[in-house]
Amino acid sequence: VIQREAAGDESARFSDGKRRPCERAPRQAEQAVFRDRRSQGASDDLAGWGVEASVGEEPRTVETAGELIKKGNEFYDKLQPAEALKFYLPAEKLEPKNVKLLVKIARQYRHLMSEANRPEEKLRLGKVALGYALRAVEIDGNDGDAQLGLAITYGKLLPYQGSRDQFYNSRLVKSTVDKAIAIDPQSDLAWHVLGRWYLNVAEIGSVKRALAQVAFGKIPLVKYEDAERCFLKAIDLNPRRLMHYIELGRAYAAMGRNAEAKKMICKGLEMAETEKDDPETKALGRQILKKLP
Repeated sequence: VIQREAAGDESARFSDGKRRPCERAPRQAEQAVFRDRRSQGASDDLAGWGVEASVGEEPRTVETAGELIKKGNEFYDKLQPAEALKFYLPAEKLEPKNVKLLVKIARQYRHLMSEANRPEEKLRLGKVALGYALRAVEIDGNDGDAQLGLAITYGKLLPYQGSRDQFYNSRLVKSTVDKAIAIDPQSDLAWHVLGRWYLNVAEIGSVKRALAQVAFGKIPLVKYEDAERCFLKAIDLNPRRLMHYIELGRAYAAMGRNAEAKKMICKGLEMAETEKDDPETKALGRQILKKLP
């Protein structure tokens, strides 16, 4: 149909061979439709987050990717993901293979997950984050931040997935965070993610473990001490993150070491909030404290 309309437009000329002044060339018309659809599609990713007017549009002034990233970083530091994406997404159009930028974009979508209320919206945003995280690793699999971002994204998606996806993606969390630690053993966040993985797997009961192994395959046998070791390593590398202490307290509570659990959780609760998930982490800590004798 498009080809027939294009052919008709091509033949619609005055007798002197000139095109009608009100006509648009067929190729220009198709390009205009494509641009409209592309802008609309980019905006759909962030619908409801207050950035529809700018995402996917050409900047009003000519700015380099570096300039856009610098502006986005101001909101990145303020933990304002929707605002940061107003600059990161146009920058990504200019530098689609910028690994550091892709890692930052994935993180902003994970932060939007934290702000979302509906599980289906959290899942949708998580999948967008996963797409950017996968691209970063595909471009440079030796980048520690890219591997870590991918591991975190897989982990963020787990609560909103079915049992089969949870089983397979849990393995991906482990394999990607292992790569991140191999690349950068001084990353406290990587050790934290590994500790979380050990803790969650150790909490699987014997009945659920047996059923899962029949349905999906063998689940690794791990101990709470594995999680403890990772959280202590994370604290040693960076004692300023409250999440390390509260998750270590959670591990101690699961081990029945209640006094140590209270000490670690209370220490985390006393610390200032610096991460997007800190309020949620503190809420978890308070729940654990209420259950401890």
